[in-house]
Amino acid sequence: MSIDPAGLAAQARAWGLEFGFQRVGIAAIDLPDDERRLQDWLDAGRHGEMRYMERHGTRRSRPAEFVPGTLRVISARMDYWPESASAEGVLGDASLGYVSRYALGRDYHKVLRNRLARLADRLAAAAGSGAFRACTDSAPVLEKALARDAGLGWIGKHTNLLDRHDGSWFFLGEILTDLPLPVDAPVSSHCGSCTACIDVCPTQAIVAPYQLDARRCISYLTIELDGAIPEEFRRAIGNRIYGCDDCQLVCPWNRYAKITAEPDFNPRHGLDAPRLVELFAWTEAQFLERTAGSAIRRIGHERWSRNVAIALGNAPRTVEVIAALERRRDDASAVVREAVGWALGSARA
Repeated sequence: MSIDPAGLAAQARAWGLEFGFQRVGIAAIDLPDDERRLQDWLDAGRHGEMRYMERHGTRRSRPAEFVPGTLRVISARMDYWPESASAEGVLGDASLGYVSRYALGRDYHKVLRNRLARLADRLAAAAGSGAFRACTDSAPVLEKALARDAGLGWIGKHTNLLDRHDGSWFFLGEILTDLPLPVDAPVSSHCGSCTACIDVCPTQAIVAPYQLDARRCISYLTIELDGAIPEEFRRAIGNRIYGCDDCQLVCPWNRYAKITAEPDFNPRHGLDAPRLVELFAWTEAQFLERTAGSAIRRIGHERWSRNVAIALGNAPRTVEVIAALERRRDDASAVVREAVGWALGSARA
């Protein structure tokens, strides 16, 4: 090779910081244990309606099947917790809607994809040979396992990546390359005997340490699931209208989490503490306008309205709440009508 692999790896780390990432590491691509766990998870049906997980087959756990020739994965981390976004206060006020803190600002896919592509271009120019393919979590890649192997943290009992010095409020992205760069050493796990994330989960979706049943997870129920949300989970959902952060909010390691320096992740349109009755009055046009450039937009107005209706059913039974629900009792969507009917019959006194 005409390049210095160790030198290029060092440049990847340094340039990653320049492009706004907080950590960059390099991993090999062999993930046999993770592939087995993924297959067991799929066989148990714990992916629910996310059938694309099955369609991807072994490409997800074998990067060289996804991008032929891949030898290494450059994994990068970017903090996203915004300074102004409280969580506990919103979760404690049933008149407000809670949006997972990762989705308050600009769609992270767009932010990370752009930065990773620029980093990949710079590495390609420096190397003079080799291929570099940037990915975010929309690609079939086991990003947490690769980030673990790249030394960026360990996978906690809630199945999220954790770092002793930075917690877990960060996004992950990857660059796949066919160059044999030197790899980093994984870090050891530091969850110990703690079960805070398991104990706090409103729907008991963490069915055992390191095992998540997506069918019970509020993030899955409010984002991925089409149609009606099973009634058994509706009370537990509370006022969470897009995702859930409970397992991360209670994690002791997040006392060390950093505030993001990325302005793109600052809250937009007041979604860090929105009033449910106002959200439920959004037309589809307003929804599309106010979620432009946001990860929220992909669930569409129907699921958004379904989620808000469930939250209103968990809110105090005020005149304002009942009026908001009544106005959409005959909604064009059968899914929304069903959620409104449940909410009207279940709204709390």
